[in-house]
Amino acid sequence: MIDKFIGAIHSKNKIQLTFHSKKDGCTLTRTCAPMDYGSSSRAHDKSDRFHTWDYDSDKERHTLSLLPNQVISIEILPQTFDPAEFVTWKPSWIVKRDWGVYS
Repeated sequence: MIDKFIGAIHSKNKIQLTFHSKKDGCTLTRTCAPMDYGSSSRAHDKSDRFHTWDYDSDKERHTLSLLPNQVISIEILPQTFDPAEFVTWKPSWIVKRDWGVYS
């Protein structure tokens, strides 16, 4: 699953992500842009995570970071994304990529 996710980062393909939501206590499926894979600077637990941009959020679009044991499946979609849709900071990605100014 990690290789598929990283491949989608490089190709800039959106993914369909099915996962167990701790917050909602159920399985959810979301359309996301894969952003990065690795530890989170915000989390106390520094385990690697799938970091995505969630297009389908209930309230507003936002980042979604999931531990690997939460992820049930990742399907690569034919639609691509533009990093300009969500990258509003100076990136410091864990996974190297060629996203132009958003790398």
